[in-house]
Amino acid sequence: MQISRSPHRHLILAASIGNLLEWYDFTIYALFARYIGKAVFPVSDGFSQLTQSLLVFGLGTVARPLGAVIMGLYADLHGRRKALSLTCILMGAGAALIVVDPPYAYMGRLSIFVLCCARLLQGICAGGEIGSAAAFLNEQSPVHQRGLSGSYLQATMGFSNMMGAGVATVLTGFLSDTQLYAWGWRLPFAIGLAIIPVGIYLRRSVLTDAPPAGAAPRRMEILRELFTKYRRNIVLAVCISILWASAPYSLIIYLPLYMQNSFGVSAHASYVAFMSGNVALVAGSLVAGWLADRIGPWRMLCCSALALAIMPLLITAALPHGPGLAATIAVETGLCGFVALYVGAAPLGIASLFPRHVRASGIAIGYNAAMTVFGGFAPAFLSMMAVRAHMALAPALYVTLTSIPAIVATILAARRFVQPEA
Repeated sequence: MQISRSPHRHLILAASIGNLLEWYDFTIYALFARYIGKAVFPVSDGFSQLTQSLLVFGLGTVARPLGAVIMGLYADLHGRRKALSLTCILMGAGAALIVVDPPYAYMGRLSIFVLCCARLLQGICAGGEIGSAAAFLNEQSPVHQRGLSGSYLQATMGFSNMMGAGVATVLTGFLSDTQLYAWGWRLPFAIGLAIIPVGIYLRRSVLTDAPPAGAAPRRMEILRELFTKYRRNIVLAVCISILWASAPYSLIIYLPLYMQNSFGVSAHASYVAFMSGNVALVAGSLVAGWLADRIGPWRMLCCSALALAIMPLLITAALPHGPGLAATIAVETGLCGFVALYVGAAPLGIASLFPRHVRASGIAIGYNAAMTVFGGFAPAFLSMMAVRAHMALAPALYVTLTSIPAIVATILAARRFVQPEA
């Protein structure tokens, strides 16, 4: 289970670093949503400041389809390297807006507007990131290692979550609540902003690809071909991506808040368990990609989707209120591990649905259509369900429901998928 060639490892690092930075921004927003809510939003009778903050967190997904179309077409027309470099620049712009966003007490609704603009900008770049990166790794990797190479995109999510949890642990340990509410919540975004130049340098110096040979296709020609010749493949990509979107947001990103609010786990214990769980996410993603190369992506995705339909419900139903640190670590590690088995194989599966000349657009549109509806708003929705309906099992039930279209789609996709190019 090794990537043997050093240049290929560099390509994986350069292609994956944007995904790491994207998930880092999403993770720290979720971890610091309570502080952001108090700083940027007014007290409301309809929604708590936390819920308002999580709704804006989900706003980034509204821009994902726009980013998918713009950046996916850009990658198919001008090459993956240029598209991936541009997404890094946009990520930095979004993080910078959050760092300088004035508090509501000083600027009123302007502070909310700035935060919304930042999340929309991050959503645009995130919408194009996965399509370009997954297409690039699929095309540049040896045939027998495409699943493992693509799984690094999901492994970087685990690394970014650990980075976010590490930053949260350090800041909550050294800063008081007053300092965190006043200015400390901006520091994690400033740290992410400092990493952006590294990502831009890597992508411009390491990635070397070219647009497809022959006459350059026009934007509308790519879209017309996608939605005529490959429209069923897009539907399958959306259904596969529904679980790819819902499981990480429900059982990983929302997990620390979920454990604190629904099971009475302390913030410190939830962050420690969150870091442990993401070790399982990294390892499980790589194992899933390796297995997908050997047994095929559709078998891997179908089996892992079945596991996600059952196991999260059993695990959370058995968890008592106020569990100890060991039980919290075990639960979060188990949930992250089951998610990893699906998302680690997903890049190879969805990339296999489209030929090269429309691959980045097809991946981006399919993935982000599902992400918009089932991903980014999941924390806000689940938070409201937990408070208003007292549904402690809401995240697990949500994943169970979203696993149904994924299971059906993987079975159908096995008969329709486009054979990878040699």
